[in-house]
Amino acid sequence: MEPILTKAIAEISHAIDAAFGELLVVPADARQQLYTAMRHAAMNGGKRLRPLLVLASSHLFDVEPPSVLQVALAIEAIHVYSLIHDDMPCMDDDDMRRGKPTVHKLFDEATAVLAGDSLHALAFEWLAEPVTHPDPVVRCALVAALARASGPAGMAGGQMMDLVAETQIFDLPTVIHLQELKTGALIMFAVEAGAILGQASDAEHAALTDYARKIGLAFQIADDLLDVEGDAALAGKALQKDADAGKATFVSLLGVDGARARAHTLVDQAIARLSSFGERADLLRAIARYTLERDR
Repeated sequence: MEPILTKAIAEISHAIDAAFGELLVVPADARQQLYTAMRHAAMNGGKRLRPLLVLASSHLFDVEPPSVLQVALAIEAIHVYSLIHDDMPCMDDDDMRRGKPTVHKLFDEATAVLAGDSLHALAFEWLAEPVTHPDPVVRCALVAALARASGPAGMAGGQMMDLVAETQIFDLPTVIHLQELKTGALIMFAVEAGAILGQASDAEHAALTDYARKIGLAFQIADDLLDVEGDAALAGKALQKDADAGKATFVSLLGVDGARARAHTLVDQAIARLSSFGERADLLRAIARYTLERDR
């Protein structure tokens, strides 16, 4: 892993864990299990890719650190909520996540639903706070963008398509659309957030959106490859579940070599879209390359 990326991951991971620790203090009342479940899911785990992308894109526009952390927390809260619900028996029915028992296994299904719901609500509460940005128009733009990325035109819609994929055979364009919604929408928001906070020009915004779309697909292709070739212990979750469910994936449609070649092309194209930002975009370039190198 490149030094610039190692340093940034350590920085954002520490900041996210510390902030969750402060914001999710377990109360001395009957909500204790709810807060404990949220802390279990949100802290000490995961790649923190989305907060990292907020950090990297915000760096292009010299956004103040408190604003970066606030938005990074919001998108990670949405991501964690989606994992809690995705792991439940009505969805993917997983026992392990990030190397730990899933929330519904460690606690119960009702607690898992409420923990996910609470993190979803907190994400928008945090975005709406003045510390996110002094301009309420910017805060509203962030709220609207994250809502779109999370809802039926984004992650939730992609998850619905993923459930349908268990009973229908999807072709490559449909799988691309599914993954652009399920995985790509939040990745796109994470990159777009820096442009919104920095009040970027239309050209800058377009370049970053295209970069995000391409690395989002490359990230999912890498996930599909890891599902076939990876180590479950390193991944911290069960592998080969898509193949067992009969779902079409980039690997099943393109083959291992074809999928890997497609991912490399996408990363090269993503990096090319950053040319106008010069050295300021080095962290975004390192993140793009990391999508192909990771082992979990």
